[in-house]
Amino acid sequence: MAVDSNVAPVIIKRKKVSGGDGHHGGAWKVAYADFVTAMMAFFLLMWLLNATTEKQRKGLADYFSPTIAVSRMSGGGDGTLGGESVFTEAVLPRVGTGATSLNPMAQNRARGSSDPGQARETGKAEEAGASDEDLKALEDLLMGRGGETMIDDNLMRHIATRVTDEGLVVELFETEDARLFDETGAPMPLLRDLAGVIARVSRLVTNPLAVEGHTTAFPIVLARDPSWDVSTRRADDFRQLLLAGGLDRKRIDRVTAHADREPSQSNPMDARNNRLEVIFLRKG
Repeated sequence: MAVDSNVAPVIIKRKKVSGGDGHHGGAWKVAYADFVTAMMAFFLLMWLLNATTEKQRKGLADYFSPTIAVSRMSGGGDGTLGGESVFTEAVLPRVGTGATSLNPMAQNRARGSSDPGQARETGKAEEAGASDEDLKALEDLLMGRGGETMIDDNLMRHIATRVTDEGLVVELFETEDARLFDETGAPMPLLRDLAGVIARVSRLVTNPLAVEGHTTAFPIVLARDPSWDVSTRRADDFRQLLLAGGLDRKRIDRVTAHADREPSQSNPMDARNNRLEVIFLRKG
């Protein structure tokens, strides 16, 4: 016997969904976005190269330089040789090992060159001592511009360098809170540390050195101006410190006193005018 029911029947509708064609997917959008980004970066680079000067481009390159040293002076490592590689042009003058086309080993140099012009240029370079590039590399090493330096921060703030027609000038100056000489005129530990640094880096080149002493102006109420005597004594004391650090005495070309005649600061009594200058002279 059938039973009547008011409940509506349940109807299940099954819809078959097939996979879309390839062009309906989203993977191509990722690849296209990467392509557009790369093209935008490329055209931006072209625009920068066309719209900037050489100095500005160098500034941009320096901004994006890695913090770990990757330069001709080092392979970026640490340890005894500081990441040296036989492929770096500065290896030979720095550690006495390795060789490159610019810095051949002694036995290879003795064999001569198949190019007479190259041989003449090599001979001139040896006679002239460190080239401009070598002096610039030495300056970069001192100031840590390649990402590493031989000097800690405490010493770094007392050093300034510049390349002139005479050679590489390394200026060692004192500040109000850090003196180079005490009240009796004896060298302070700071100056001894700086002398050790200069003696070490001087081994990277063969150029002769000049030592120059400068002082602040003394009060005019003094009966006798001691600036000449003070600058002379300080320059000679620093020469002695360099020799004690291992510098060959034959490389000292001159020791000069300038008293207070060449201040580096507008205020003649500024502590920074108490300074010593070591010049890596060009060989003429």
